[in-house]
Amino acid sequence: MNDKPEINIETLAETDNFSVWRADEPDDESTFHLELNNVTVHFFEEEWEEFIKLVNLLIK
Repeated sequence: MNDKPEINIETLAETDNFSVWRADEPDDESTFHLELNNVTVHFFEEEWEEFIKLVNLLIK
């Protein structure tokens, strides 16, 4: 019997060396994960939204 709640994981984007994925946690919180080769940066949703704003400023 498995009492662990299931976590839904979705890959949002990936290349040969990088990937971004979202995990929908059992407590209705989504976390975002940015994998850069052997480093993974974890974000809560509010942090992820701020990070996306930062990236958008870079590409303007």
